[in-house]
Amino acid sequence: MPTDRRTALAALLTLAVAPAFAARAEQRKVTVAYQTGVIPYAVGIADGSLQKATGWQIDFRRFNSGAEIFAAIASGDVDLGDVGSSPLAAATSNGLDVKVVYITSMSGSDEALVARNGSGINTLADLRGKRLSAAPVSTDHYQLLAVLKQEGIPESAAKVMPMPQPQIVAAWHRGDVDAAFVWDPALGDLLKTGKRLLTSRQVAERGAPTFGAFVATAKFAATHPDFVTAFVRQVDRYYVSFTAEPSKWTVDSDNAKKLAQLLGGTPQDQVDRLKDVGLVPVHQQLSTAWLVGGDASGVAKMLKDTAGFLQSQQKIGEVLPNYGRFIAPQFVQAAAGT
Repeated sequence: MPTDRRTALAALLTLAVAPAFAARAEQRKVTVAYQTGVIPYAVGIADGSLQKATGWQIDFRRFNSGAEIFAAIASGDVDLGDVGSSPLAAATSNGLDVKVVYITSMSGSDEALVARNGSGINTLADLRGKRLSAAPVSTDHYQLLAVLKQEGIPESAAKVMPMPQPQIVAAWHRGDVDAAFVWDPALGDLLKTGKRLLTSRQVAERGAPTFGAFVATAKFAATHPDFVTAFVRQVDRYYVSFTAEPSKWTVDSDNAKKLAQLLGGTPQDQVDRLKDVGLVPVHQQLSTAWLVGGDASGVAKMLKDTAGFLQSQQKIGEVLPNYGRFIAPQFVQAAAGT
């Protein structure tokens, strides 16, 4: 073949193949959202090991609340995100199609209702007539409203002011908030001049359980199941290590230092906060108490119950007949090798 024909053919092949390579490169990029609270897998964000393990280019973005993450998911800016059960119930009830792929936490002591010193709040009954706050549509907002209902205090009998956590902290220090339901790092800040009234775990025991979960858009989960499985598998390794290898999570450990570098505070802060996180081992996630069973699964029931409460509080307009279609246990099953 003459040289000029070979050159022309090579050029044509390059033009034909280039879009395919570009498409494949684009498919290997993903945006993952996380929040400000400490959690074992954050080590993998800090040192890049989560990205390395999956082989994808991961753009990790930090948000102040699950509501903010869902806004980013709805706009197409985020593919996976770690969110709470209350914003998850609200988002799915409002038509957002996402899949729960891993339970990152359950109600623990890392979220709590705190009363400011000098506010006159010494018991839960004292919340009546006070200025209360929580991040809007968050699990904390849900549990704050649940506590008011449990105590027989109408929301109208207290001034509930939903606002992002950074604003809550600022309002607290100005004396504009009497009590707030928050998570770390805001929780640690507020406890310096306040007292803990109830933890998230205690509110759950009183009938309003919550959880955190990684969700993926339905489209992304269907298109890239291999990535979701690899991501879940790697995330779970940090949880297993936290339980089985305590020496790797002490104040002098690399993990504690990486968490402090990513989330702020000191390694001691991170170690203390991790002790308060409620974790759900994979074998528990793969049960009817959590991800297995469709509409009869624990997650589906909690979402429906939460949605019902949010509707009663006029926070959402509709409760769906069931929520099983938003749960995808196959990724945890594949990651666990079951």
